[in-house]
Amino acid sequence: MRIAFLLHNAYAMGGTVRTTMTLADTLARRHEVELVSVFRHREKPRLGRSPEVPLRALVDRRQKSMDAADPLAHRAGEFFPQGDSRSHQYHRLAEQRVIDWLRETDADVVVSTRAGLNALLARFGQRLTVRVGQEHLTHDSHSHRLRTELQRWYGGLDALVTMTEADARDHRRGMRLPCTQVVAIPNSVPEPRVPPADAAARVVVAAGRLARVKRYEMLVDAFALAGAACPDWSLRIYGDGAERGRIADRITRHGLGDRVFLMGSATPLEAELVKGSLAAVTSAHESFGMTIVEAMRCGLPVVSTDCPHGPGEIIRHGEDGLLVPRDSTRGMADALLALMRDDGRRAEMGKAARAGAAKRFAPDDVAERYERLLSTLVEERAGRPPAPPPPGPADWRGRATVLAATAGILARGAVRRGRREMGWVG
Repeated sequence: MRIAFLLHNAYAMGGTVRTTMTLADTLARRHEVELVSVFRHREKPRLGRSPEVPLRALVDRRQKSMDAADPLAHRAGEFFPQGDSRSHQYHRLAEQRVIDWLRETDADVVVSTRAGLNALLARFGQRLTVRVGQEHLTHDSHSHRLRTELQRWYGGLDALVTMTEADARDHRRGMRLPCTQVVAIPNSVPEPRVPPADAAARVVVAAGRLARVKRYEMLVDAFALAGAACPDWSLRIYGDGAERGRIADRITRHGLGDRVFLMGSATPLEAELVKGSLAAVTSAHESFGMTIVEAMRCGLPVVSTDCPHGPGEIIRHGEDGLLVPRDSTRGMADALLALMRDDGRRAEMGKAARAGAAKRFAPDDVAERYERLLSTLVEERAGRPPAPPPPGPADWRGRATVLAATAGILARGAVRRGRREMGWVG
């Protein structure tokens, strides 16, 4: 299959960019894959990517670029959903470039990675192209205005992929999408390139945007309670954001300036995670929980608030981490203290976390789930019944499956013949 991923800005940092590049790199071993970024603001992407996957940008936002001087770049957009928080960036030039690309691409499948882009794909994607939207946030986190706009257009998608089963249920309940498959496929995290964490380290680690939803002030409060009984432990918080000043004030208030550290952003993060032996998450809600999986793959048990939607589907309570009531600072402190005091339990949970995350969130396994979904959709679009699943173990890298043969050759030929008949390509 020819598969194209459409991103808001592949040159920026962020979980969506990171996980999309991982998925694209893995699928590229068996399919023709490209990354299409609506915007480009720097020379090279901040996150590394495989040279096997081409990357193109539709709008160059760098200073002195021709696009920056284009009159359409100074006109408000008309089609990008206004409820999307990035709508102010989608001027007429950006919209037109996206629409033109959607109408011209010869991809068998287009996967868009943001709610607003999903709406454009559903509305302007070619009829014979399989259109798949990814939802990296959650249904309930969207404003009423955005949900209303998405309801209008999402019926044009062949499938909507959420990161968790809970969010898939929310979308099925909250939106009328009788002809759109709504499925949950989690993000993947590659195997770390560093040795596993040392369970003897007396360091709690946390990572993510310094945003109010992450509630790092609550984490500092909980560590102050737990750390009173374990004076040789410290807390390191990785990330940047608007809440840095408030968090620093809370650290000072507790007199923990020599034990709680705001470390700033770190890339790659795994090299810093393995310096701890325990990870903590205090979010009010999560769309998935990439840092939870990243910590587990590094061999750290995770203590997390049991918030919607991700932690409860990632952490196996009592086996590879602990879940605590969402708004309980005392619960967080008690859970941290239980593992801080018990070296043996912390080590066993860390091993279980590493093994479990490798089994459930490995890039190959997640890519196979996408391959099956996309192949089935391509076959259905070409007017053929879905191929049966291949026999044998799920080692999709080393087998030439019926799915790939049918979708990659027969269906693509049918799709392209259909496009020629419709006058879309020469």
